[in-house]
Amino acid sequence: MSSFFQWLAGIPPLAQIPLILVAFTALVAVVLVFVEFAPRRGLQYTIIRLAVCVVVPVVVLMAFGLYNSVIWVAAIAAVLGGGLFLLDYRSKRGAGYSLQLIAFMTPAVFFLIIGLIYPTITTAGQAFMKNDGSGFAGLDNFVWVFTSPDGLTAFGNTLIWVLLAPITATAIGLAYAVFIDKSRGEKFLKLLVFMPMAISFVGASIIFKFFYDIRQGDQIGLLNGILVAFGGQPVDWLGLEPWNTLLLVIVLIWTQAGFAMTVLSAAIKGVPAEQLEAASLDGTNGFQAFRHITVPGIRTTIIVVLTTISIASLKVYDIVSAMTGGRNDTTILAFEMVRQFQLGSRTGYSSALAVILFVLVLPIVIYNARQIQKQREIR
Repeated sequence: MSSFFQWLAGIPPLAQIPLILVAFTALVAVVLVFVEFAPRRGLQYTIIRLAVCVVVPVVVLMAFGLYNSVIWVAAIAAVLGGGLFLLDYRSKRGAGYSLQLIAFMTPAVFFLIIGLIYPTITTAGQAFMKNDGSGFAGLDNFVWVFTSPDGLTAFGNTLIWVLLAPITATAIGLAYAVFIDKSRGEKFLKLLVFMPMAISFVGASIIFKFFYDIRQGDQIGLLNGILVAFGGQPVDWLGLEPWNTLLLVIVLIWTQAGFAMTVLSAAIKGVPAEQLEAASLDGTNGFQAFRHITVPGIRTTIIVVLTTISIASLKVYDIVSAMTGGRNDTTILAFEMVRQFQLGSRTGYSSALAVILFVLVLPIVIYNARQIQKQREIR
């Protein structure tokens, strides 16, 4: 695999694009073939499924150059793949449902334990220990969060993110979805707003960093370029406290407004047209119909969008790291948690910040889950 990438890097860039597209298409085609053959009955399809369970792990390891472990992996794949295959075969005959459920759920539960539950318990324990792990510290780490300048700044800025980003992004997405609903060129207009969703937070941060950029001499940043063009002086926007935090929040709003618009637009199209027509016959204007019919009809969707963006606001790290590095009082809980850990001998502080972040996210997740459950019960 490494030799393939080395060869690919040696050819002209324009020639790389079609090769990558061909490789990606071939991979998708193989996956679709497996998906197509998986549910079919017959001895030949049974052999194909069994071969896939064993051969695919071996081929993947060989592609990455792990030749020394191929034999062991082939043996493990044969045992596990064959075992799961037999369980699936028995279940189709109406036998072994409980054993099949346990077998297929065990890998997911195992990774859930080592990837989520165990780290959560360990982090919660470290939050009550001293930074060097030498003994019990009680609530000292949490006291530090709410008394130190770094902790207070991170907590305060996080509240600003959570209050501004979800409400603003949802409002923009809802307004845009309503304005373009059933309009000419609706798909194209949706695409324009949804495109930022395809950009990572780091990519969006780099774009806006150029937007806010300040330089000596010619200004390449758009904002400072406009100021200088009208005779003003360039401004260090990312160092302008406390407005720099709001300028960072704009990046998240820009990326999440498309998500809000897409989800809310789908919900708006689900509002019964009969209700809107009846309201129109009763003499209600567009705003009244929107307020009394559309909004109540998509209330659950609005809540889901708000809570989803709220969770994204609480765990934002990339934007702050890429744009300011937490300087000029722009740090937030997620970024400060990582920074304290990287400083060394501050695992207690870092774990306390993680626990606070978890406590803030948990009610939103629970509320969101309950709303989805109520919606299912109504259906």
